[in-house]
Amino acid sequence: MLSEPRSGRLASWGNALLAGLVSPDDAVLAIVGEDTVHRVAGLPGESGPVGLTLGLGRLRALGVTGLRIALPAPGHPLGLSGPPEFNKLALEAEEAVVCHGGALGLVPEVSSVGPEGDEHVEVVWHCLEVREAPPADVPSLGEAERELAEALREATAVLSRLDVAASGPVAEAAIDAYRARAEPGRDVLAPGYPPRAVRVLELAQRIGLLISVAFENGHGGAVSASEMASRTAALRPVERTARRAQVAAYNAFVEERERGR
Repeated sequence: MLSEPRSGRLASWGNALLAGLVSPDDAVLAIVGEDTVHRVAGLPGESGPVGLTLGLGRLRALGVTGLRIALPAPGHPLGLSGPPEFNKLALEAEEAVVCHGGALGLVPEVSSVGPEGDEHVEVVWHCLEVREAPPADVPSLGEAERELAEALREATAVLSRLDVAASGPVAEAAIDAYRARAEPGRDVLAPGYPPRAVRVLELAQRIGLLISVAFENGHGGAVSASEMASRTAALRPVERTARRAQVAAYNAFVEERERGR
């Protein structure tokens, strides 16, 4: 999830659409990505789920001027502002989008549809009321960039000393898949984002991938309980820092426009 959350695509391209920088068709195509279809349910004034194009248009009509994201984890309500009902759903999904200019939020429900071997992914964004308050624990872009560099140095030193970095065919395949997606010229963020946000997001995604691979491949070369504990202690803060940096990058569009007023 850390490499490219659906909430990030929705916020990034939704912001570009709201600012008039991309067409509705281009925005929806980028948001849906490799999924089959996205719908929005629970929108004020709508009796049932609607398509993404209509959903984004309805949000604009409701006064929404920008989109932020949240990437919460247990004990870390990153990017959330309440109420508890919305926070609970966002925590279960591990992501959400919070509207700026309207007290609404969107939480994705992802389902796989179709026979085995021919499944396709459908996403329903559930629209709920949110509290209009500063999001929890979101750093500025500058803070996020400094924190990423420091956390990466510290974790690299610890893991190198213990020689417990993730390795093996599964890890290599995951990294190769990321490199294949990260071809030159790809759209890391939609038009309108500052270059620093792109730089921070790219670094956060790389670090997030490596941390995910490390956790998913057991304990690496760690053999003793103390080595395993040291490995986990080194990785957890870096994972948290990478999530905070991703939120800062995706939210930079709204933050920059607010500062420019």
